[in-house]
Amino acid sequence: MTVKTLDIREIMDELPHRYPFLLIDRVLELDSEAGHVVCIKNVTANEPQFTGHFPNVPVMPGVLIVEAMAQACAIIALSRLPEGTDRKNSLFYFAGIDKARFKKVVMPGDQLRIEGQFIRSKMGLGIFEVKATVDGAVVAQAELMCAYRPVPAKR
Repeated sequence: MTVKTLDIREIMDELPHRYPFLLIDRVLELDSEAGHVVCIKNVTANEPQFTGHFPNVPVMPGVLIVEAMAQACAIIALSRLPEGTDRKNSLFYFAGIDKARFKKVVMPGDQLRIEGQFIRSKMGLGIFEVKATVDGAVVAQAELMCAYRPVPAKR
């Protein structure tokens, strides 16, 4: 078992996302063989969504929490690609969400700890269970699906 960590530069080497949509700050644990990842998202007041969601009560939108969880699952999925696959030209598209639940609000100053687990492949989709916690309390959880596709050629 080889467990890796990734800093922000290594995450940017793996994921195509960039500011303001890169929502993973650090990977604390990545175990490709077990299909497990633990990531951190530091929630800060200067993020663009807080200017309008909600004024005077900055709450991280649930869809962005789900997106952060999906990015964590993409880290797992990319790490599990077969040897020789061109990772730089590989994408995992968000294909579905089931059993999503939001338990608590997330606000600036919180640190999301995102734990994702690869469950199985089904009909070309990777299926993952993922949860996000703040200070040990679950704030969101879901079952996510993603589909592998090579990067499309430029038109």
